[in-house]
Amino acid sequence: MNPNTLFPNGQVLPASQPRHPIPHPTLRRHPERTPTRHASTPARSASTHRSNREGDAGEQGATGDAVAALHLLLEARMRRRLFTVIDATNVTAAAREPLVAAAKRHNMLPIALVVATPGSVCIDRQGPRPANRTVPEDVVTQQHRAMVDSHRTLKSEGFPEIVFSDSLCRLLPFLERLSGARQADLGLGGGTGLGDLNLPARMFGKEIVPLWRWKPGSNLAGGDRVAEIRLGQQYLTLALRTDIDGEGDVGFDVMVPCPHDDECTGRAWAPAYSITCLFRALNGDLDDDEDIVCTVHGPNHADDQDDEDTSGLEARDLEAVHS
Repeated sequence: MNPNTLFPNGQVLPASQPRHPIPHPTLRRHPERTPTRHASTPARSASTHRSNREGDAGEQGATGDAVAALHLLLEARMRRRLFTVIDATNVTAAAREPLVAAAKRHNMLPIALVVATPGSVCIDRQGPRPANRTVPEDVVTQQHRAMVDSHRTLKSEGFPEIVFSDSLCRLLPFLERLSGARQADLGLGGGTGLGDLNLPARMFGKEIVPLWRWKPGSNLAGGDRVAEIRLGQQYLTLALRTDIDGEGDVGFDVMVPCPHDDECTGRAWAPAYSITCLFRALNGDLDDDEDIVCTVHGPNHADDQDDEDTSGLEARDLEAVHS
């Protein structure tokens, strides 16, 4: 039994599959909500078919065609005895009837999942939705009432299994997906993975990977590996440090202007711990950071300057003491 798939109302399983325990879902839905994104599971959604039909998942005029396409795909999967998820509201017996009938025709086990979210929460969750995906409050209330009432009839409709979403284990499949993605990034699943882009992706996020270019042979960072991220006319230069503080820690520095001298010909570097550091560096917010180190002037605070840079300060201090 696939542990990565959810059973909304009207889902079907091969009759040979064990009925207990109920598999773990990847996603929790309330009855009045169809997610705008769908994981790569064997799920079929009416909103997805509306999007394919009209280019707009909220176009209700395409609902009939979308449902017809959904049932067509359902039959195709049932003939092949494949685990199938129907991601739709299905709060009425009329909506569930063809799903149960398809399961019976192909000797599959239908399972109903009841997501008992309070009606007031269903209405509140519409706030962030775009106008074309918002359902009138009276419709939400009606759907919620139908969902509650349907619990009494699901058994007689042909659902031998009725599961409430709050009884499902959701943390395990969530961590499983994250683990799988991490393994894939490392190339441990037989693929190539991210290779030498894995560390930048972990540090700054995968969105930065398409912009990332290593610069082989660059001597900008005293022998350390150099990279550049560029978009349009803007870019940042980074250095990979493999022995931070002499303790073997690995991290990145980003090149910034020298805080001591606007005309300095050296290179100044500031630690970059996250994508926020890169944004701040490009925006000029790190120009006076105390952790900046210039290859000519040294650190960006006087007490850490080398003897050559601080000898004048020491002399002035001595003069003040003698006076």
